[in-house]
Amino acid sequence: MAQAFGAVDSRPVADDWERRWRRFHQPVRLGSLWIGPPWRTPAADALPVVIDPGRAFGTGGHATTRLCLELLEELPRGSLLDVGCGSGVLSIAAVKLGFAPVIAVDTDPNAVEATTANARRNGVALDVRPADGRADELPAADVAVANIALDVVEALLPRLKAPVAVTSGYRGEDRLAAPGWRSRAVREREGWASHVWELAEPT
Repeated sequence: MAQAFGAVDSRPVADDWERRWRRFHQPVRLGSLWIGPPWRTPAADALPVVIDPGRAFGTGGHATTRLCLELLEELPRGSLLDVGCGSGVLSIAAVKLGFAPVIAVDTDPNAVEATTANARRNGVALDVRPADGRADELPAADVAVANIALDVVEALLPRLKAPVAVTSGYRGEDRLAAPGWRSRAVREREGWASHVWELAEPT
């Protein structure tokens, strides 16, 4: 094994690993939204989005998540599709912001489970489905959001049945190929970028 993978270093897990992990899961305030874990108290004047990521990705603290939420808050409300929903933070926040109906899809069963549990925890109605945005038929929506890797965003955009898309998960210096789409807004934070795209008029 050492020949295949190089040097291996193993250490016992500390007894207080859960308490240490919780220190990294801190609440975030974004406009009208408060996003935080179940063991913290939401701000009284905010829309609370309580997220326990479980075994899925997404606590609300990453720059790409914050960028997507800022851009979603500025868009007209309507139906929304969240591709690669992870822990469900974007989907649940979208419902709290007034988007409806909201559909959340992910290829990872852990993400589907975490999003379903977090939707229940927040008392919001979500349609959570297992689906691969690069292969499966995706439902139509007024807005699609995808906070995933650059290559997945590029593969996903031509398949969306939505006139507006919010994307992130890539660096500011990355050049995203989006034929058929026009960039309506771009925002950067901590070296990460997020776009609002709209379908280009056919020429």
